[in-house]
Amino acid sequence: MAAPMLRGCCLRRCWAFACIDSGSCHGRGAATGFTSSGKRGQSFVAQQPLLTAQKSRKGEHKWAAVVGLEIHAQIASNSKLFSGSQVHFAAPPNSLVSFFDASLPGTLPVLNRRCVEAAVMTGLALNCHINKKSLFDRKHYFYADLPAGYQITQQRLPIAVNGSLAYSVCVGKKWRQVITKTVRIKQIQLEQDSGKSLHDELRSQTLIDLNRAGVGLLEVVLEPDMSCGEEAATAVRELQLILQALGTSQANMAEGQLRVDANISVHHPGEPLGVRTEVKNLNSARFLARAIDYEIQRQINELENGCEILNETRSFDYKLGCTVPMRDKEGKQDYRFMPEPNLPPLLLYDTASLPAGADPQQVINIDRIREQLPELPSETREKLIQQYGILPEHSFALLNEVGLLEFFQNVIKETRAEPKKVTSWVLNIFLGFLKQRNLAVNESPVTPSVLAELLNLLDRKVISSAAAKQVFEELWRSKGKTPSQIVSERKLELMQDEEALERVCHAMMEGHPQVVMDMKRGNPRAINKLIGLVRKVTHNRADPTVIKEILEKQLSS
Repeated sequence: MAAPMLRGCCLRRCWAFACIDSGSCHGRGAATGFTSSGKRGQSFVAQQPLLTAQKSRKGEHKWAAVVGLEIHAQIASNSKLFSGSQVHFAAPPNSLVSFFDASLPGTLPVLNRRCVEAAVMTGLALNCHINKKSLFDRKHYFYADLPAGYQITQQRLPIAVNGSLAYSVCVGKKWRQVITKTVRIKQIQLEQDSGKSLHDELRSQTLIDLNRAGVGLLEVVLEPDMSCGEEAATAVRELQLILQALGTSQANMAEGQLRVDANISVHHPGEPLGVRTEVKNLNSARFLARAIDYEIQRQINELENGCEILNETRSFDYKLGCTVPMRDKEGKQDYRFMPEPNLPPLLLYDTASLPAGADPQQVINIDRIREQLPELPSETREKLIQQYGILPEHSFALLNEVGLLEFFQNVIKETRAEPKKVTSWVLNIFLGFLKQRNLAVNESPVTPSVLAELLNLLDRKVISSAAAKQVFEELWRSKGKTPSQIVSERKLELMQDEEALERVCHAMMEGHPQVVMDMKRGNPRAINKLIGLVRKVTHNRADPTVIKEILEKQLSS
């Protein structure tokens, strides 16, 4: 059977951010006992359910938690997986629907080349084996937002299998204690997204928007190698950064471009895995961590109180901070998987197996895509540490905020300040102002050039650190002014007249004899108090280092 015809599509690259929370992890035993199943209504990563629930054994043993994830990433493509309809977030309802998307009789799927290339590139970046032959299947289930009554997916033979994702978590409260963990990737498969059901409670009706129907998805199935919400959230953030670096998905969770289903169970170490629950459609890394940690504790409480854990699907109510039941899964749903009759096997090639005279537009070369892989986040972080001598936790922070790394590097190019000083200002002061005002990096009124100029003034000792912070605050309020203009207008330059500064220091020592006595006794706080008094009198225009030198000189004379 011939390979399916490929339809070309343009590539768009976008960046999104990720950040890292902290949390507590529950220890667990070996990650085994997960079997394959479906996606909607039944988890693809599902534990084999026990015939009887675990009995209460309060206080006898610790509990171990097991967490597996299914991650659905919307492919960054201008058109859908099997039709030419455009993909655009927040378009008017049902304005991006082709005849095929609406499942009108006689319409046939045409595979989007861009989506296949995105799947291959993602698989390579995640250390997967790329199957040169993969198959499409129909997965039957009936929802109003799925017009065909089935989803085209890859149940039997997906495009990529047996990969791994490395992510870093902190031990304790400081990011300097970083350990790297790895979660196995069971498979990556191409599939269609469904439409949206919009529930109108006032009119007691449901409206259907098919704009999303048929959009290409990458389903990344992670093995149950995690044990708490922090690990799961951190792994998802790392995957998010990888997808964005590759350009295969914008992975904006707020826009539904990255959605996560979590499968969770608890058991006593050394015993069989417990009955699992699935928490569906988590679209925030923070909510993912909270939902998993809540569900782990809920299951422990239920079992210790002698109750049973139901094999069910739950959702997370972020307002209440808890998971709530959606539907039970005791009766296994039959999806009636069957080969997709309108799509032949998807055949991929490497350089060695590429047919002679093959049309490049109809053939995908795995080796060529491998050569096009960009620098991945882990490599970027390592380069930042080596090039600028920054701490590992700072490299994570620079990558986790959209646009922050580019901002940092542009400041570095235009300033003479040390990289560590630039890092401190960008992460502590600049990013702090953004967070307070709920702004993105590209919305900041302070540009890299402006911050570089301010740091140059500080590096040349034209102004003090305290004055630099005053200038920075003024830059947010006075758009268009330069740091030099603000320093001049507010007379924030450091005192250059050393004799005048000596007179001020002498006056402070005479006015505070007790503090001087404490200095002579070797009290380190005493000199800091005098430095503070001198800086107050000089309106923070005196360099603390120079003040200390003058005070020590006058004390010894």
